Amino acid sequence: MSPVKRSGAPKPARSGTGARRGAARVAPGGLGASPRTGGTRGGKSGARPGGAKPAGARPGSAKSGAPSRSGPTRTGPPRSDTPSRSDTPSRSGPQRSGPTRSDAPSRSGPTRTGPPRSAAPSRGGPSRGGPSRGTSSRRTAGAGLRGATPVRREGDSSKRALGGEQVEGRHAVFELLLAGSRRVREVILAGDLDAAPILDDIIDLADELKVTMREVSPGKFEAMARTDAPQGVLAIAAPLREYELEELIEPGADGRPPFVLVLDGVTDPGNLGALLRSAECAGVSGVILPRHRAAHITPTVTKSAQGAIERLRMATVPGIPTALRTLRDAGVWTVGLAADAEQSLFALELATEPVALVLGAEGDGLAPLTRKLCDAMVSIPLRGRLNSLNVSVAGALACFEITRRRDAARSV
Repeated sequence: MSPVKRSGAPKPARSGTGARRGAARVAPGGLGASPRTGGTRGGKSGARPGGAKPAGARPGSAKSGAPSRSGPTRTGPPRSDTPSRSDTPSRSGPQRSGPTRSDAPSRSGPTRTGPPRSAAPSRGGPSRGGPSRGTSSRRTAGAGLRGATPVRREGDSSKRALGGEQVEGRHAVFELLLAGSRRVREVILAGDLDAAPILDDIIDLADELKVTMREVSPGKFEAMARTDAPQGVLAIAAPLREYELEELIEPGADGRPPFVLVLDGVTDPGNLGALLRSAECAGVSGVILPRHRAAHITPTVTKSAQGAIERLRMATVPGIPTALRTLRDAGVWTVGLAADAEQSLFALELATEPVALVLGAEGDGLAPLTRKLCDAMVSIPLRGRLNSLNVSVAGALACFEITRRRDAARSV
């Protein structure tokens, strides 16, 4: 097939390179015969979108004057005048006009203007407006600092407090005002109370002692109460004083030897209040309570005691065994009460000696070490089918039996 001749200027001379690839394709709008198929290229017209692809010349010499296999030649300037591949723009668009990659800023943003990493503060960072962790004021001992152990001073009454600030119940409040052993701050009455002689006595005593009284609605009073049956009267007073153990074993004003009640882990507030009430009525001179794992003076205890806490001297100790050793060293006989003891309480021959009655917890009774340290173990003989008594009832019987023997010895 004879090649199609150019209609323009004569074809310039080709260089020695790029003979095959130097031939131009059909110009836009023209139809060229395919040298291999003899017809048009797939029925397509025009050149590739975006213009001709510039390419460099393939090494080697070409046949002069031979037509290009890809069709008729282009009417533009010779291939040798086209820019090289390195000078042509990339397919993705024009080159960026900004700085080169080595001069461009990092992807994470502009560089820091502060000190180098070696001089930067530690990961923990600076302290938040206060001293560092090593010199925190929370760890500095001293008075007035948050978290510091308070300094105990001589004569500080706050360290000797059993509780008992809220007293509920008519008889408990009346005995509180009548005893006068601690300052009463306020007496609060419910608004729906019926007239009763003891209420008149409470009001008269409060007026005499210049104690503030106020009446509140029944709903507000119930919200303030901490017991089930406050009887419409409660009082706010200073805490009870806690005595030292040595103060409890001193002889009384009437010359009687000391009679101490030791409670080893009584946890029920009702039982504790009932025991305190019976002890005071039996003439007990002091009560020893464990500091831990036992009931202390709560509003329920004050109500059950019916004012006995205002008349009794009480002390708390870190451990009952240590207290029993102290009592023994002071010449006090310790008597433990247990249901399985062989000796009867009514056969106990202790009348004129100083004595300490030791009672155990509900259910478990006395601890093994406590039983070992007691000078004598006694029991209450039972005639029924049940095998035990409530601790408050058993304690009341034992207290009054020891008091009976003492009174009998004094009358002889």
